[in-house]
Amino acid sequence: MIYISGKITGTTDYIKRFEDAERSLNKRFSVINPAAINERLPKCCEYNDYMKVSLCLLSLCDTIYMLKGWETSIGARLEHAYAVANGYKIIYE
Repeated sequence: MIYISGKITGTTDYIKRFEDAERSLNKRFSVINPAAINERLPKCCEYNDYMKVSLCLLSLCDTIYMLKGWETSIGARLEHAYAVANGYKIIYE
C-alpha cells in the first residue's frame, strides 16, 4: 500500500492535489489518501488528532508518495522521517 504525503496546513488546494495523486497512483497501488480520510473526522479534531490518525494510516503502508512542496510541511516532514526510519520505499512527485 502507498500513502500520499504533502502539505495541507496553509493551503487551499490540498483536496485536489491529493485526489489527483490518488487517481494516478490507483493504477499501480492500493492508495491511502489521508486528506480524504481526515476530512471526514469531526470538526472538533485538532492538528495533533489529524497527525495521530495520519501516522496510524501510514503505518499500514510500505511506500510513501511525497507531493511537491512536502519539505515546507511539518507534518509531511514527520511522515517522511517515519518512512525513512522504517525502511519504506519513497517516491517523490
